[in-house]
Amino acid sequence: MYITIAPLRKLFTVVVFLSVSLGSIAQKNEAGWENLFDGRTLQGWKILGAKVPYVVEDGAIVGTTVLNSGNSFLTTEKHYADFVLELDIKLGSPVNSGVQTRSHFDAIKNRVYGRQVEIDPSDRKWSGGIYDEARRQWLYPLSLNPTATNLYKPGEYNHLKIECIGNETKTWLNNMPVAYVIDTVDREGFIGLQVHSVSTEAQAGKKIFFKNIRIKTGNLKSSPFPKNIYVVNMESNTLSANEKKAGWKMLFDGKTSSGWVGAYKTAFPEKGWRIKNGTLAVLPSSGGESANGGDIVSKEKYSAFDLSFDFKLSPGANSGIKYFVTLNEKNTGSAIGLEYQILDDQLHPDAKLGNNGNRTLASLYDLIKADKQPRFLHPVGQWNSGRIIVYPDNRVEHYLNGSKVLEYVRGSKEFRDLVATSKYKDWKNFGEAPEGRILIQDHGNEVSLRSIKIKKLK
Repeated sequence: MYITIAPLRKLFTVVVFLSVSLGSIAQKNEAGWENLFDGRTLQGWKILGAKVPYVVEDGAIVGTTVLNSGNSFLTTEKHYADFVLELDIKLGSPVNSGVQTRSHFDAIKNRVYGRQVEIDPSDRKWSGGIYDEARRQWLYPLSLNPTATNLYKPGEYNHLKIECIGNETKTWLNNMPVAYVIDTVDREGFIGLQVHSVSTEAQAGKKIFFKNIRIKTGNLKSSPFPKNIYVVNMESNTLSANEKKAGWKMLFDGKTSSGWVGAYKTAFPEKGWRIKNGTLAVLPSSGGESANGGDIVSKEKYSAFDLSFDFKLSPGANSGIKYFVTLNEKNTGSAIGLEYQILDDQLHPDAKLGNNGNRTLASLYDLIKADKQPRFLHPVGQWNSGRIIVYPDNRVEHYLNGSKVLEYVRGSKEFRDLVATSKYKDWKNFGEAPEGRILIQDHGNEVSLRSIKIKKLK
């Protein structure tokens, strides 16, 4: 009996083991997740950029900062196109890090470039935002979603989810939505874990921990994202499904002048403007206000709204986006309204006029200077993105390439005091109309616009 039972027990044990194992494999395959890190070795990974230490400790990849080393990345040997990536990250001290997605390597310059999901422990608190490493810089700073700035947990593991499907990149930090970018470059590339360069002895020798790194590449479905979170959409003159649900409308369709007329006119100007290759351009003339085709205004009036637009300056150009334009003044030259200044600050003389720079790019013209960092300004000849938000309570914000550069309150004492010392002092109740049109200024210089979209706020 003993001789007979033992083989049966062994066979039973083997069958049970195989059943459990095969069940686990089936469950893993059904879920579709693949571990990118086995918890023991760095198999499948390689170092690019600066050569800093990466080791495995207690089931985590640990990178260590090195003084003046430059940025370093532990990258996957394999490239990925569409995927959902999840991992946990902990910073041993407040040093910057991030996760590269669909990225590439420039061997000549010895640097990694591509979209990076930021881990930012600084007072700025932009963790989960999207940065374009070694190329376009910030694509989605968290000034676009300030409600997400307190999601990062210092000194703890933070769970990061990144979804790259088609042209869309979405991020979640600790299971909360953060950033949403629609981009037209890099449909595939490697994934990388960053050890950021450090420039002080106090920052050197600090550890960054990565664990539970897994990826899913098949049977992907786009995850829902709150419609109130702003989408950076770099597909020209288009609206994503999320933007449409949120109430965004195109003010320029990329093909026609529909929705626009000349200021103080009943039709779109017959000269001075060009619609071509998806752009709306003010044509150059003498550099004077409304001396050629003249300003154009939206047919519809707006009160509280969120307005976004892309613009490209020619050298020395001047233009502007005005809002709360009533056309009641019947003045000559450019129509009257609050103005988001569009200007070549380096070459146009208007940048040195006014008070303390309040006529420079993205400023509230002749009233409030835009507080902009050089890194958020794209050179003349390249596209920049502007944004104006007017809230129902009359708070107003100006943005340049995702960074908030000024804010004020229409009708406040501070606002009226500024108007009283400006070129608008003689216009009664300037900038306080309950509603008005959007205006694009003809200042006699060539300026191109695209992706002009608006959302009414309630």
